[in-house]
Amino acid sequence: MKILTGNDLKTGAVTWWNGNGWSLFVDDAADAGEDAEAIIAREEAARRVNAPYAIDAERTEKGVRPAHIKDRIRGLGPTVRPDLTLKPEDPQAVREVI
Repeated sequence: MKILTGNDLKTGAVTWWNGNGWSLFVDDAADAGEDAEAIIAREEAARRVNAPYAIDAERTEKGVRPAHIKDRIRGLGPTVRPDLTLKPEDPQAVREVI
């Protein structure tokens, strides 16, 4: 599974390609597969996200899990303060950034 990540141009927030746009939640990430590079080129040209790139990931019973620790931290938030992680059930969180 290939998923796309980048940063929101307005806020700098970590974002994940969900198949239609960008989401704050790694669990919303869609498999970009063979289309990853084409999606990246289109999204960079549209200036919706900064520095998007494709990563390996797998879908588990607990959600999407990026293969590399760096991207797992990007997806889940701080490792030293779990209370600060972005949670989908948080009423203050915005599901879609773009």
